[in-house]
Amino acid sequence: MKTCLVVDDSRVVRKVARRIIEEIGFQCEEAEDGVQAYDFCQNKMPEAILLDWNMPNMDGLQFLEKLRAMPNGSTPKVIFCTTENDMSYIQRAMNAGANEYIMKPFDGEIVQTKFIQVGLL
Repeated sequence: MKTCLVVDDSRVVRKVARRIIEEIGFQCEEAEDGVQAYDFCQNKMPEAILLDWNMPNMDGLQFLEKLRAMPNGSTPKVIFCTTENDMSYIQRAMNAGANEYIMKPFDGEIVQTKFIQVGLL
């Protein structure tokens, strides 16, 4: 079974995302910031990462840059999932290696569509 790592400092967002991710057939793991996410990826590289931007300790963009520099760090499909809707943020995320971008709030249909677009489903 494919694994999706949900990285968000909001427990509520992680819970909602977990339900959606599991409904579309993925095992779901969680991290509450970029540091935890990076540690997780050092042990087991997931196939997908749903990534928040604004988090304590290490934000989503910093994590993405470190992830893409890791061995096998180009493997996961990364979908930014954030409230940041300014085009400059979206461009920065895509330039850093994000595969797609979702605006909060999101629902199962949006997540599933993005997973299809990046080739996960």
